[in-house]
Amino acid sequence: MRWKQFLTPVKSLSAPETRKQLNDLSIEDYNIIDVRQPGEYKSGHIPGAKLIPVAELAERSSELDPTKPTFVY
Repeated sequence: MRWKQFLTPVKSLSAPETRKQLNDLSIEDYNIIDVRQPGEYKSGHIPGAKLIPVAELAERSSELDPTKPTFVY
């Protein structure tokens, strides 16, 4: 386990704050992760969101670009 990841500051945003930040960026400029289950993702998700169920997040974190901001919902 990479213990240093738990020391990284995290900021929670409201839906309007998130929407504003996403509107100010190009989809190539950030990671957006949907941590729900596949059925929930299939029924609807934010365009461009990558499905990584929360139980898989630790082992699949290498799929994310660490140089970009990451939005998780």
